[in-house]
Amino acid sequence: MFNYTIPQQGLTVDELLRDQWRLGKKTVHELRMAKAISVGGELIQWKTPLDVGTVIEVAFETPASNYKPTAECMIDIMYEDDHCLIISKPKGMSTHPNDDRDTHTAMNHVMAHIQANGGVYAEHVHRLDKGTEGLLLVAKHPLAKSIMDRMIEEKSIIRTYQAEVQGNIRGESGTISENIGKDRHHPNRRVVSYSGQHAVTHYEVIQRYKSTCVVNLVLETGRTHQIRVHLEYLGHPIVGDTLYGARETKEGTYALHAIQLEFDHPFLNERITVKDEPRTN
Repeated sequence: MFNYTIPQQGLTVDELLRDQWRLGKKTVHELRMAKAISVGGELIQWKTPLDVGTVIEVAFETPASNYKPTAECMIDIMYEDDHCLIISKPKGMSTHPNDDRDTHTAMNHVMAHIQANGGVYAEHVHRLDKGTEGLLLVAKHPLAKSIMDRMIEEKSIIRTYQAEVQGNIRGESGTISENIGKDRHHPNRRVVSYSGQHAVTHYEVIQRYKSTCVVNLVLETGRTHQIRVHLEYLGHPIVGDTLYGARETKEGTYALHAIQLEFDHPFLNERITVKDEPRTN
């Protein structure tokens, strides 16, 4: 259960669920059948206009997520409220398990944190490649997951990354709009492909060195390996990203960091901006 404060005069529960949160018809029906919405413990009519500042209670059954918790959470929680949390995923850690033997992913650590605080549900809203470090958004109940999934699709959650790339990109900023598909000759690679999925990446050079430069990148879409593929296409693969044509580094890793998440919180009615410390030379 959580509380929500009505942000505008005359808003009805029906308008909140359908027009503002834009929940699916099935979800709205389930909430109605469960008599999930009340004020001060009393059920209310969904078509009744509510005064601004009215606090409604939203109560529903939350299913348990299947991630096996680690013994303790060993990753940093950068932000948390009743609806979501944002972690800083370490480089070299997968976002989620791929099979039952994979029990030390970011979501396994998140579940340890959730259960230690009396919760049962956590689902990632987007994902980061194993070699990418930084901010990852996790929903703490199904309504948050549904709404934030839509926000990702509609590009209203702004995800900023930072990468160090080989060479110096011409110009200070630009946009890469090239479709991305699977590489038929390699099981793990993606390539720019006319028949692939639509993908858009914006970039800005923020630091230049003799043989590399650091760029900030904002994703409009979230295709697998999108930043890595687009930077290779530009002729400037991420330093150390040997899968996409870069020279190998002594560390054997590549330099890509999710440094900022920014969005209008659907339940708190405020702008949330969370930053993670970038890695630069």
